Amino acid sequence: MAGTAVLGRLTTGWQVAEAVDVVEETPRVRTVVLSAPGWPGHRAGQHLDVRLTAPDGYQAQRSYSIASPPGEPPAITVEWLEDGEVSPYLVGELRAGDRIEIRGPIGGWFVWEPALGGPLILVGGGSGVVPLMAMARLRAAERSDVPARLLLSSRSWEDVIYRDELAALADGPDGLEVVHTLTRSQPEGWSGYARRVDESLLREVAWPAEARAQAFVCGPTAFVETVASGLVALGYPPERVKTERFGATG
Repeated sequence: MAGTAVLGRLTTGWQVAEAVDVVEETPRVRTVVLSAPGWPGHRAGQHLDVRLTAPDGYQAQRSYSIASPPGEPPAITVEWLEDGEVSPYLVGELRAGDRIEIRGPIGGWFVWEPALGGPLILVGGGSGVVPLMAMARLRAAERSDVPARLLLSSRSWEDVIYRDELAALADGPDGLEVVHTLTRSQPEGWSGYARRVDESLLREVAWPAEARAQAFVCGPTAFVETVASGLVALGYPPERVKTERFGATG
């Protein structure tokens, strides 16, 4: 959306939120931490809607997964999309102190908390890691010993979102197991995976079906369908494979 976003008239469910911090995750990805006095709280895995209103009244809205764990202010991690209406503003123009409209939290299927147990296999494609990170952060904050493994597919090492924090979580007590695959380019000396996620890679990384693991998969539609089908082919019951796909709100 060109120009500076302005606040339109609020409708039921929408509230004004202020950006209190903006963090660069990668050259194309930023996290925006929001202050929303009317925020009711959220669960790990939920999302919220963002609505921008242009000076001429034109509105655009998109849905973004919540990156922060329950109990913390809502934060969204946004990737710049060249043809996007909302992401270029959130990534390229929004500054601390600016205000936007949000609505949420939304969703109750793609959620996890320590009481639900595990083991967990979290599979993310690019910015699909965002709701999975909320789960990993919650697990760490609660000092949960539920076994958890994250398989993250990124284009390159520079494109890995939350790279340093993921390393810290992996090194922490009852650490999250983190497995990277880099699909387009790899740094010199790279010894990890360098291919797209498919049934063969899942067979090497995912918990065996007899472990009765819970799977959470998030990313572009084709990625999610491939991963979900691969896990089911490995013996995961479909009801234990929960998915979230990228897409705009209606």
